[in-house]
Amino acid sequence: MNTPLPTPTAIHLHPDPSRVLIRAFISADRAARLRIIERALMPDDDEITTRLAELHALFDVRHHAIEASWRRAYCQIRDQVPHEPSISDNRRLYIGALFSGEYALESTALFNPSIVQHPDQSGLEPGALRFILSLRATGEGHISSIAFRSGILSPNHEISIDPVSRHVSAPELNPDPTFRRSTFFRKLHEMEFDNAWSRLLMNSLGEVFTRSQLNAAIRAADSATPPVTMDSRRTKEGIRWLAEVNYQAHFETSIPLSRRIIFPVSPTESNGMEDARFVRFKDEDGTITYYATYTAYNGRSILPQLLETTDFANFRASTLNGPGVRNKGMALFSRKINGRFFMISREDDENLYLMHSEDLHFWEEARLLRRPTKNWESVKIGNCGSPIETSSGWLLITHGVGPMRRYCIGALLLDLENPSIVIGHLAHPLIEPDEPQRDGYVPNVVYTCGALIHGDRLILPYALNDTSTTIVTFDLQELLSALTAGVK
Repeated sequence: MNTPLPTPTAIHLHPDPSRVLIRAFISADRAARLRIIERALMPDDDEITTRLAELHALFDVRHHAIEASWRRAYCQIRDQVPHEPSISDNRRLYIGALFSGEYALESTALFNPSIVQHPDQSGLEPGALRFILSLRATGEGHISSIAFRSGILSPNHEISIDPVSRHVSAPELNPDPTFRRSTFFRKLHEMEFDNAWSRLLMNSLGEVFTRSQLNAAIRAADSATPPVTMDSRRTKEGIRWLAEVNYQAHFETSIPLSRRIIFPVSPTESNGMEDARFVRFKDEDGTITYYATYTAYNGRSILPQLLETTDFANFRASTLNGPGVRNKGMALFSRKINGRFFMISREDDENLYLMHSEDLHFWEEARLLRRPTKNWESVKIGNCGSPIETSSGWLLITHGVGPMRRYCIGALLLDLENPSIVIGHLAHPLIEPDEPQRDGYVPNVVYTCGALIHGDRLILPYALNDTSTTIVTFDLQELLSALTAGVK
């Protein structure tokens, strides 16, 4: 049987360089910062008012609530402003603008999509489905953030994308996030910061604590112990790092989904949040949570992280921990199997692995699931999003890298109750980079971070050459038949 082909109709999403975010641009040179502030303090208040009016005329049409962004930038350098309490509010805004700038989120690419069912399915005709598409938006300096689109699949699988606004908004960070003691200090132990000082600190905190409570406990632990030691100093540095990379972010629900941008905020993400693989996870009690594994990159090293939300307005980012957490490309199954979480990984950057755990945040061991077997995956194989449950088994979309770094999309079929068993695979790629769509930012690449099933069709968004995104559909039964035919 021939491998099923995409339907002729496809939706294409291209990067839009006009979608810009205001972000703080603050020099690392303290003397340079002080010179900018000094120049901002020289004009009289009338001149500052005029300059602000000019800025509003230039940028109000491009941004919603622009003054809030200027205030956030000002707060980052407020302690360096001489006689700060006595200056006018307009001058504070102007100084904030001096330390702000526009960042084009999609100036380079809009790619590596994943797709999930929207939490709100109200107001649709029978058989229709509202979806959320997450995308990797890459701009200046190749910094990646997480962007969103929403749309509707009609009963006959026609795809429509909701209108996209030019305005974008970053989330507000919770200044006093909460942490779970068992998870926080288990990670600290993994980081080799388990000592008498850290145990004293741990025992002084409740099972759930806030950042302010953590800071108060650090001060108390300092006063209850002998003078600062090298161990306690290094441990405090590790604790502060851990508190920064585990954060909470919030969007106002009035902000449309396509305007919400999760831009890197923690030290581990400074050069990007890459390849979020979202999954709609149904717990044993029926609770629905959306999880996304993603790669935090700081320009030197990568850190696998977990993003979770129930409404795509409130997000929690946290570290993934344990010796089984290595490399990129982890993807969580959409439910527990026999009471345990399962995840696909690629810890050696070559083969597919399977992990399971009782704790979503800690993964001990990864076992080999599949090695590259075909020419089109002879360099390495990896997953392309979370496995999708079907009556025939777990459908795992994969990618293979072959000669000339040519990326193709394939698929495996895993046993429902024992996903370590591969019961089917495609003999040939499902999607290949081919003319005329093989050129782009990274040529010869097709790639996805997640698909979904709608009725009798597989809805598969995929990236073209790390530049733009296309959505195609497949007949699900034909695909499942091709998977099992591939093993004969």
